Amino acid sequence: MHQVLQPPGWARPKGYVNGIVASGRMVFIAGQVGWNAAERFESDDFVDQARQALSNIVAVLAEAEVGPDTITRMTWYVLDKTEYLGRARDLGAAYREVIGDHYPAMSLVQVAGLVEEGARLEIEATAVIP
Repeated sequence: MHQVLQPPGWARPKGYVNGIVASGRMVFIAGQVGWNAAERFESDDFVDQARQALSNIVAVLAEAEVGPDTITRMTWYVLDKTEYLGRARDLGAAYREVIGDHYPAMSLVQVAGLVEEGARLEIEATAVIP
């Protein structure tokens, strides 16, 4: 079970929470990019790659026999924050399609480049299994 930490008087965050307290077994998921199991990008579209990266996170969690509701933290690395912000509506729909109505503590970082050629973003996650 997770407890959301939201200091009194703070504005409600949009699409994430400020903090989470959880106890249990921890799962650390390395940065996932938007390629398939064969390490091939099927699209160069930002939202398509985000959907695939999130699906990859869910696949790793399935190996621990849990779902995305155990995610407590995500860090998104994007090449272009303007692209991220400009596609927010579509990105939100893709997020809910894969992760559901679960919003962990999240950070977004714009980076100069990613290791995998063709990647538009990379997402790492931490989950806690009660």
